[in-house]
Amino acid sequence: MKLSRAMELKGEIKVPGDKSISHRSIMLGAIAEGDTVIRGFLKSADCNSTIKAFKAMGIEIEEEEDKIIVHGKGLHGLRAPASYLDCGNSGTTIRILSGLLSGQPFESVLTGDSSIQKRPMRRVIEPLQQMGAKIESMKGNGSAPLAVHPSSLKGMNLKTKVASAQVKSAILMAGLYADGPVSVREPILSRNHTEIMLKSFGAKISLGTVDDPTTVLEPGNALEAREINVPGDISSAAYFIAAGLITPDSEIMLRNVGINSTRDGILRVLKEMGADISLFDIKETAGEKCADLLIKTSHLKAANIGGEIIPSLIDELPLLAVIATQAEGTTVIKDAAELKVKESDRIALTVNGLKAMGADVTAADDGMIINGPTPLHHAKIATMKDHRIAMSFSIASLINQDVQSVEILDSGSVGISYPMFYRDLDSLK
Repeated sequence: MKLSRAMELKGEIKVPGDKSISHRSIMLGAIAEGDTVIRGFLKSADCNSTIKAFKAMGIEIEEEEDKIIVHGKGLHGLRAPASYLDCGNSGTTIRILSGLLSGQPFESVLTGDSSIQKRPMRRVIEPLQQMGAKIESMKGNGSAPLAVHPSSLKGMNLKTKVASAQVKSAILMAGLYADGPVSVREPILSRNHTEIMLKSFGAKISLGTVDDPTTVLEPGNALEAREINVPGDISSAAYFIAAGLITPDSEIMLRNVGINSTRDGILRVLKEMGADISLFDIKETAGEKCADLLIKTSHLKAANIGGEIIPSLIDELPLLAVIATQAEGTTVIKDAAELKVKESDRIALTVNGLKAMGADVTAADDGMIINGPTPLHHAKIATMKDHRIAMSFSIASLINQDVQSVEILDSGSVGISYPMFYRDLDSLK
């Protein structure tokens, strides 16, 4: 994909449904009693991996134009898959399913593409084993494929080593099948979509807070099907927020974007940097807050990004590095070593790509240091098929100072989370 400079961006976009919520709506709908109707579902490669996995376990899922219908079979209604469950490129699918499958009375194997098979799974395996789960890395390297055997799970008080919604969610899913309450205490509160949705389905659960990031689940309650309206994904909206802020003479309206407090770190950081972002029509549906966002071109200043805010914007950090190239001063991104074990080493790819475009950026062990503002010029950007790297540098291309276009390699990877990304970007030009 070759992308060139934009003189201005104007228009309105409704970003696709939240990826995290879409995954969880399928998972909980499958083990609830009755039919769960999902509107606003993200039809992407990652979410399709979750759908395929549950279909392979005997769940009927109807995929209509405007909705998904999951015919749930209750907590004990899943059946053994005929073969390995292929999670594709989806870390959410494989990690949360590892917990859910730990409570099933059948054998299963979870695997995925070459990227997934390199990602760390010990962070899920070890706490599940503490609960009594019989789960193992088949290659003995702490990564997929994962073999999950039937086991008796026990209630426990667990303290996780990392603030990870995927780890927390895996433990809570396993907790539905435990013999007593399960509590999960995180070092910092991570995104809480699983807890919110479990509560809306009728589970007995108390949610963690910023001051006390401990979630407690009491098993025994049947889950009841419900209707779910998935808000727009703030991680997808972030690219257009960035585009509107750094492209001259721009004004963009983003409709129905989720602003869950465990996900809105990018809004808080950008406000600190001087961004002109206004929120309208703030509302709540099934515990999830959303709003319309109006974005205008802004003069930005540098920021220090680290500490407790990192879990709420971990996916947006490569994009924030792009934005920082246009901000006055030195922006420091730290406490983000997790970026190295995402779909790619996002620190290395971000730094290498920005340097190729002429930015003043330095890699650190747990983040980046960016001096700005600096003009950006054309380059060929390696993405390693990482969708967030592809989209971040597509936004950087909008302020390319050269006539020659920026070339984004493997740009088709955006289909993992935002299949219509380039169409929506073009609609603003």
